[in-house]
Amino acid sequence: MREPVEASTPRSRKRTAYAAATRTFDMDKLTAPAERVETFIARWLEARPLPENLRRAIRYALLAPGKRLRPILTLHAAEAVGGRADDALAPAAAVEMIHAFSLVHDDLPAMDDDDLRRGRPTLHKQAGEAMAILAGDAMLGLAVEVVLEQVVPPDRAAAVCRELILGCNGMIAGQVYDTLPEPEAPEDAAARLLRIHRHKTGALIRASCRMGALCGGAGDAQLERITRYGDAIGLMYQVIDDLLDVTQTTEHLGKTAGKDVDQCKLTYPALYGVEGSRNEAERLREEALAALDMMGAEADPLRQLCDYLAVRTR
Repeated sequence: MREPVEASTPRSRKRTAYAAATRTFDMDKLTAPAERVETFIARWLEARPLPENLRRAIRYALLAPGKRLRPILTLHAAEAVGGRADDALAPAAAVEMIHAFSLVHDDLPAMDDDDLRRGRPTLHKQAGEAMAILAGDAMLGLAVEVVLEQVVPPDRAAAVCRELILGCNGMIAGQVYDTLPEPEAPEDAAARLLRIHRHKTGALIRASCRMGALCGGAGDAQLERITRYGDAIGLMYQVIDDLLDVTQTTEHLGKTAGKDVDQCKLTYPALYGVEGSRNEAERLREEALAALDMMGAEADPLRQLCDYLAVRTR
């Protein structure tokens, strides 16, 4: 792992960080895909035969107010390689289902035991633990179902499903690395932290980007660039999340702040401090943007999204 740079960051990097922090973003344009994905999810879920109490629980978790980062990345990635966002709607919905399933299960008493998610009671507080477990299970299955039903041709659907499941399993492995690690040979703390975040957060963000690129008809070179972008932005997102946990309030975040400290978790601020973590986020921002250097204006939404995520406050 390349260690985060210290406070003696070169002036050029500080200037680029300042430029990102003071830049204005057309958030309506950047996040426009979110509404399309939500509409698609709501209609598809309503048409799917399900017990009504299960449907209500899924809707509560899946359509709660949120950033919709992963589906937004999926649709922008499809367009970045010259494809159509419409062709990536089902995978975008699927990755949001996987993300929502992970949050529902992560909040359970056996895991993080959290009472608040996206500014509302967590699903197990709203509908009970049994329904929360079952709703999470259902969203995992529905995610695969919607891809196989909606994505054509079949070989593309299979490739997208592979990325989705790899991202999901990587995320689950990351949870294990973070909370239930096996006794292993002594490992450098920096390497352990990287392994946790590459899996826990990065795997599904990487999959989001790759699924979009596949649906957009990406060639090998384009897919490789989108993958490098996804790897960098996925890790950067988690570095910023770690920072927000120690710099923002529960009311501002819409979820419990300070839990990482309370649970003595290995995080970027715990290992490198706040300033070192901010410098690492900036390095990853530059790495993500460099991955898109050879791509045209179609990739601008991905570039702008990267800049925004580097300075987000929630």
